[in-house]
Amino acid sequence: MNSDRQHARELLAFYLDAGVDALVREEPVDRFADAAPEAPPPAGGKRDGEAAQTWPRGQAAGAEPSADRVGRAGPHLSAPGATRVPAAPAAPEAAIMAAREAARAANNLDELRALLERFEGCMLRATATQLVFADGNPQARVMFVGEAPGRDEDIAGLPFVGRSGKLLDRMMAAIGLDRRGAYIANVVPWRPPGNRTPTPQETAICLPFIRRQIDLAGAEILVCLGQPSTQTLLQTREGITRTRGRWFKFDTGSREIRALATYHPAFLLRSPLQKRLAWRDFLALKKALAS
Repeated sequence: MNSDRQHARELLAFYLDAGVDALVREEPVDRFADAAPEAPPPAGGKRDGEAAQTWPRGQAAGAEPSADRVGRAGPHLSAPGATRVPAAPAAPEAAIMAAREAARAANNLDELRALLERFEGCMLRATATQLVFADGNPQARVMFVGEAPGRDEDIAGLPFVGRSGKLLDRMMAAIGLDRRGAYIANVVPWRPPGNRTPTPQETAICLPFIRRQIDLAGAEILVCLGQPSTQTLLQTREGITRTRGRWFKFDTGSREIRALATYHPAFLLRSPLQKRLAWRDFLALKKALAS
């Protein structure tokens, strides 16, 4: 018995390390089945050749759809306070346009966060535990932006709180910074399932929001952590080995600020020999903040 339990623990540990974070049944379950509103039957009863109409629990036949259903029927924003239900996938172009319009509508970071909480154009929202918006001081002179949250961030609702986050904290501390003197976020604010890489479409949908977040935060220096963040925000196809340590100009939409590319802490955990190069980048950041 003890041997079986030990084998079970080892198997669960293997699945956890591999990124498995949910259990499924033997038979598939369609959890989107009651997400779409159903039309009432015609006057006089059921349609010819159809079985009796089944209505959602708690809703009378012919009644107006509930508020949360009305919100989901809209293109990409659910009604405030609506029950969170996975929305039908939107066309990428329509979702990107909706994201741009929503991001432009935000006048401050609180409004932007509220818009993201209701935005349904990115399907990562349906699989993530919660939105991972930001951490630190939005009035800080420097803003760090990574790619996407991981498992620990998804649970905590804060960016960079796992092993890579602890390394980032130590890197900042080495140049006299902490989270009270920096603002931290990700290009994609929802965790992709199994910590997979966000798709180009998911990144494109989230891009208007992070650009607006950078603009509203008011940082003087943007630090792109890793290749995905660097290529997305700085619009370059060069790899991180070519871009790290270099300064770029970044247009926030209302002003131009300086941007620095460097390695992502998660990469440094896998490749510790590259920490010396990241240290040079952080020394350059320290010098820029001192000027």
